Amino acid sequence: MSRLIGLGLLLAGLLYPFAVYYGTEHFAPWQFGLLLGSLWLLRALTGARRPGSRWMALAVILFCLLLAWFDNPHLLRWYPSLVSGFMLALFGLSLKYGPPMVERLARMTDPVLPPHAIVYTRQVTVVWSVFFLCNGLLAAALTLWAPLSWWTLYNGLIAYGLMGLLFAVEWLVRQRVRGRV
Repeated sequence: MSRLIGLGLLLAGLLYPFAVYYGTEHFAPWQFGLLLGSLWLLRALTGARRPGSRWMALAVILFCLLLAWFDNPHLLRWYPSLVSGFMLALFGLSLKYGPPMVERLARMTDPVLPPHAIVYTRQVTVVWSVFFLCNGLLAAALTLWAPLSWWTLYNGLIAYGLMGLLFAVEWLVRQRVRGRV
């Protein structure tokens, strides 16, 4: 059940900008808030406990309640900034309170990491933190000052392309680093 809810949230996140762009003509913002808030509530109740997952769910549910209460279509555009902010907090705080998020992910496949790999995962966590900071700021700027079509293009396509590019570049760098050691 939790996998199905997770898949629903993944699809909602991927399709969210397009749903806002096309759906605001047919649905009220409170309906978006109700649907999105329900998915996050189900995830909070049934999902596995991961670092920050409860706080993120609580903040998004609060956002959805505000969205439903104010029924303002402009509020719909803040969701990508909110998610980037939480990802920044998750990755950034892991640098301070350790282990870094990328190290945690790396240890899922290789529990015993050599010291140079731990340094590398810390550096990659910093890179992802900077990415989430820039992504969130750009999404917020587009929310405040750009037309809906630009916001949709960036949050629905360009941001995912940049994320994929960062994944690919990091993978290439990782292969190169592994080859030297």
